[in-house]
Amino acid sequence: MRIIPKLMIAMASFAFVTSVSAAELMTHDAFKKVASHYKKIGTVSVSNETSQADAKSELIKKADEKGADVLVLTSGSTSKKIHASANIYKKK
Repeated sequence: MRIIPKLMIAMASFAFVTSVSAAELMTHDAFKKVASHYKKIGTVSVSNETSQADAKSELIKKADEKGADVLVLTSGSTSKKIHASANIYKKK
């Protein structure tokens, strides 16, 4: 009997987690094909990241905080630390 409530809680938690969507990182070429469906809402940037994965994660986190659906990388540089910026867009 105790398994059912635990299962229900686990399923509800899973549904909540899977319903949260992160902004999608798109290439410039891929975004060109769908650009008419989005409006630019700003830019995000990161600096002093130690890995590409950390930089990508932080850009997506910042885009999510601003309500973006898509982000497109506009610049990136490395010299021991990674610096990057991206334009962010929301569906029209």
